[in-house]
Amino acid sequence: MIPEKVRKILKKQRYKIVGNHSAAKLCLWTKRSIKTGGKEHCYKEKFYKDIGIKSHGCLQCTPAVMWCTLRCKFCWRAIELTLGQKIEKEDDPKFVAEKLIEAQRELLTGLGGVPHDEKLLKEAYNPTNVAISLSGEPFCYSQLSDLIKEFHKRGMKTFVVTNGTFPKRIESLETLPTQLYVSLCSNSKEMMKKVQNPLIPDAWERLNETLELLPNLKTRKAIRLTMVRNLNMKNPEKYAKLLEKTNANFIEVKSFMSVGFSRLRLPYSSMPSHQEIKEFAERIANCLSYKIADEKKESRVVLLKK
Repeated sequence: MIPEKVRKILKKQRYKIVGNHSAAKLCLWTKRSIKTGGKEHCYKEKFYKDIGIKSHGCLQCTPAVMWCTLRCKFCWRAIELTLGQKIEKEDDPKFVAEKLIEAQRELLTGLGGVPHDEKLLKEAYNPTNVAISLSGEPFCYSQLSDLIKEFHKRGMKTFVVTNGTFPKRIESLETLPTQLYVSLCSNSKEMMKKVQNPLIPDAWERLNETLELLPNLKTRKAIRLTMVRNLNMKNPEKYAKLLEKTNANFIEVKSFMSVGFSRLRLPYSSMPSHQEIKEFAERIANCLSYKIADEKKESRVVLLKK
């Protein structure tokens, strides 16, 4: 399913490929947490401690590593090698869940040879939360609902990040994730064409359909705005108008990070400072009934909450 050329690139970037279309990769913050005994951790652990998110217990993965409907300029993957939107030969959800956890354990073995917290490393071998957000669009995998169910069976909390272009699949989820993220990185159809290069003609319409169905989904909902200086970080009132109809529990305003293949498309100077992100978040909040609830300077991210 994944061409050899693409496999080589993914392996070089330390992805652990699973089956025909899935992959896992150790998150930077998972490694930092294990190495520092939990002193350093990701913003999710800081923002969502109410549900016990732990960086060292996080499995960062995807069931659609190179499949997507968009080719965002700020994406860290090789968008030029996108394999389309339909996965022709899908693996069984139980197989995917088990093999992704196994992949995480294999990736963790490398941390045993460097200074680390033995207790946290041991705990990390049995991840407690899964971020289905590594690469690609997870809803390209038509059995995502059953995959979420498999992780829940194992007592894991699930965070799913989607670009919102599969509203029908989102609406028909039988098993909802612990928290559903929708990426909102453009505030108009014209901006989406420029910033996110859709591979489908109705991407903007599908995204709006997703935003409108969110209030009816009985799970925690977050909207993530990935901001790029001089590209999509403008007209906060337009973002606010779109956000208003979602009734999301949380809004994350975050800087794009200059990593991976994004460095070939955008200069380092396109990364907004944390102060710029905070000011933009405040301008959005002023248009809505949200306020700044938290922030993490190292990640250049601000959390808005009702």
